[in-house]
Amino acid sequence: MLRRQDELIGALTDIATHDSASDELHRSIQALAGARWELARNRPETLDLLGVFLPSNNILYSYTLMCLIPALYCRRIEIRPSSRVKGVIETVHEILAPVVRERGRGQLALTRASQRDFVRSCGEADGVIFTGRYENGLEIASRVSSRTRLLLFGSGPNPFVVGPEASADAAVHDLLRSRLYNSGQDCLCPDAMFVHRDRLSEVVTHLGERLAEIPIADRRDPEARVTPLVYDDAVQGAAAFLDRHRDLVRFGGTVDVAARTVAPSIVVADLHPGLRPPEFFSPVFLVCAYDDAAQITQWATAPEELARGMYMSVYGEPELQSPVIGTSIVCRDCTTFDIEDGNRPFGGYGAHASSVHEHGRLAARPLLVSAEFGTGRPGRALATAGTTAARESA
Repeated sequence: MLRRQDELIGALTDIATHDSASDELHRSIQALAGARWELARNRPETLDLLGVFLPSNNILYSYTLMCLIPALYCRRIEIRPSSRVKGVIETVHEILAPVVRERGRGQLALTRASQRDFVRSCGEADGVIFTGRYENGLEIASRVSSRTRLLLFGSGPNPFVVGPEASADAAVHDLLRSRLYNSGQDCLCPDAMFVHRDRLSEVVTHLGERLAEIPIADRRDPEARVTPLVYDDAVQGAAAFLDRHRDLVRFGGTVDVAARTVAPSIVVADLHPGLRPPEFFSPVFLVCAYDDAAQITQWATAPEELARGMYMSVYGEPELQSPVIGTSIVCRDCTTFDIEDGNRPFGGYGAHASSVHEHGRLAARPLLVSAEFGTGRPGRALATAGTTAARESA
């Protein structure tokens, strides 16, 4: 990776900002450096076949965690790239797969098969890794063997809480880092910000001042933070959301669908139990005012949020002391990106965010591939799908 980093970053910046591509590279190297200790800790079984659905973002890092490290204990890994970014994945594979082969590790095979044919070829695999919509993952789980262990990596809203005792400077700095990672195109980006009403004006003003300094730039510029988006549906979704809530827009709010640009935008509303933040995949800041931390707990324990609980960043809110709120793991005074570790389990306790499916049952929990196939595998009994299972796991 280090020797060919220019080629890798050149490929990644077709769909990612230079900054996030560089971050992916360094996170991938760090994960490879820790792989020896990860495998010693989890002692994964030798697998004959692992099927992998690669996502359409974080390509190098996903390839590292789902293909390169598993190649140390899998005889064959069949990889289906997302059709949206097939060319980028093919380039990454062409650079890295031969190194794995030369060192006598597992065989990495990139397929161009349709999803239906790929599922059929992996129907008797030891395991399948799926990244994407939960409903699609369930459909795949119904088509593979009951003995096949399906690991489903999804997403969640990852709310960012700014409490009454938070430093506005520190909170806004970290909020910008996390919301604007790859111009907002990452499942770890926070899709909602819950700000105590006493701090709302200060935080929104400070956030707007900082956003006003950020231009829309070319994604290959190492200094770029906001760039044209990659996916048409993300642009269209942001445009529809901003149009629908035009009276709540405090900053930005402009979208150029043809140029795929979404201006950094702040939408301010009140937090209410029925709020269901979409996955924006764009630089939209949905700021929700709250008066009491109990409102956050009430929101997080609604059935819909229990199902997709992943992470929650909490700054300066003394009433939120639990390590898990609803089914979301708390990141105390730090972002989701700060705690992400490629050699440790990823995700929360919401079934839509991260779950294991096997024998028609599921367990919702943070996932690490080697741990799920390890002799020291998490000992929780697989539970029937539903929010009750998620709450019990939490």
